[in-house]
Amino acid sequence: MINPYDLREILYNISKDIILPSFGNLEKNQISYKDGKDIVTDIDVSVEKELHNILPKLIKNSNFIGEESYAKNNNILNHYLSEEFCWTVDPIDGTSNFAKSKDRFAVMVALTKSKKIIQSFIYKPLNEDFMYADHSGTYLNNNKINLNKKISIENAIGSISTKYWDEFKNNKLISIKNKFANINSYGSIGCEYFDIALGKRDFTLLSRLYPWDHIPGVFIVRQSGGHDCHFDKKEYKFYKDSKNLIVSNSKNLNYDILNLIEGE
Repeated sequence: MINPYDLREILYNISKDIILPSFGNLEKNQISYKDGKDIVTDIDVSVEKELHNILPKLIKNSNFIGEESYAKNNNILNHYLSEEFCWTVDPIDGTSNFAKSKDRFAVMVALTKSKKIIQSFIYKPLNEDFMYADHSGTYLNNNKINLNKKISIENAIGSISTKYWDEFKNNKLISIKNKFANINSYGSIGCEYFDIALGKRDFTLLSRLYPWDHIPGVFIVRQSGGHDCHFDKKEYKFYKDSKNLIVSNSKNLNYDILNLIEGE
């Protein structure tokens, strides 16, 4: 395993040198769109390039999958099926927030091997908060997190994806939104996972599951005592093409949400 504070130092330096100098200072020509809809900045590309230069050197023969790399070569997901270690990176999760000088964005990194998540890391450049998870649990700035929260649906706060469901499921999910205390999105799923692990939020209900968006956060919530499952109640498997995931502070809340969906 990697010493988490070696990783924190890497992310701190990249943030100091690349991310923070551009926060609030982006030019229009530094912003573009993938497939005409998903925003990307020159900073996303630069951060991923720097991590691609650094991370594979930490573990000999390790592979690398990044959000921007995937845009150029979809076949890199096959790395998950090899026996080698693999780094997965979201250089800036919450790019739209970053481009608009909003504070909810993060850098996310995960290390996997042989279809297992080994470690994951979320770093928030603006306040330097660093959360990581390994086999022993989840930690925030070296303090172990123990998520032990029981909450009912009517008191639950979270997010429900609205972009990628099929029409039938989208109509169902719209119909249950008023059952919860509050539904809102941060515009950064990494920051949402961060706060679910801390008990500040309760759940997220997701459709499209790109691995760089979800491996780090799902593992952090899972290792803190939370729970993740698809609509068939099986846990998230990052190496499979899958959809429809619930991640929350407890198995009970996940199953209550599933029952609500099935009952509509």
